[in-house]
Amino acid sequence: MLDRDYRELLEPLRELCEAAGAAILDYYHSATPTEHDTKSDDSPITAADLAAHEILVAGLAETGLPVLSEESNADELQARRSWQHFWMVDPLDGTKEFLGRTDEFTINIALVEGHSARFGMIAVPCSGDIYAGAPGEGAWRYRDGSWDDIRCRSLSNSEPLVVLTSRRHRGATLEACLDKLSGHQAGVERGYFGSALKFCLLAEGGADFYPRFSPCSEWDTAAGQALLEAAGGAVLGLDGLPLSYNARESLLNPHFLALADPETETWTRCGIFEQ
Repeated sequence: MLDRDYRELLEPLRELCEAAGAAILDYYHSATPTEHDTKSDDSPITAADLAAHEILVAGLAETGLPVLSEESNADELQARRSWQHFWMVDPLDGTKEFLGRTDEFTINIALVEGHSARFGMIAVPCSGDIYAGAPGEGAWRYRDGSWDDIRCRSLSNSEPLVVLTSRRHRGATLEACLDKLSGHQAGVERGYFGSALKFCLLAEGGADFYPRFSPCSEWDTAAGQALLEAAGGAVLGLDGLPLSYNARESLLNPHFLALADPETETWTRCGIFEQ
């Protein structure tokens, strides 16, 4: 697995995501799409989450690698500490967006090797778009039947700095971070999006920055980090180091900053790594 051309994964995983997406949309367009239960962490879970989980786990199991999903059981969550190569999956990232009927939910699949996300795919069931990337090989978007290369944009002092945030997770730390960027020459624009869509927008050149100071788990970011790194960006903790995976007892991420243009001095000049 370590020496393979990750582009070989594009078509089989696309088909798998489309099957899971079709199952999700069956529930989304049903008469009772908002029916859900609540998990121990107070997050919602729907029949769509579970249906997508079953499809993805069954498909990925054919690769011979173990699968860690947001909906995995307690035994699998414990066993993952010994895994060196595995799939990390969020079958329905943005369940609150699904329940809120915003169309802003995704399917996230990442291949974790060691403690790094080496390949990521993010599917957007409502639009049919699929994003994928492998650091060092490239990043791609599937739309209208074909895969095209995508790339992050460079930060320009003549254009507004486009910052993506969740409409559901705000707070004083986020506002303080944005205040530090307020001196950007052309100003700052904010966009509000749910789920891993924010990574997709950064990777395809539609935005510059996604700061996160509220809780999220490794399956929320692994695919997005691989995609963004492949497109020329970075996902860094406040210590300036890339996020790592399956390296701690907890699967919660530290606070992080997703950057489309990590080479610019804007970030250090504004002091965003000093939260």
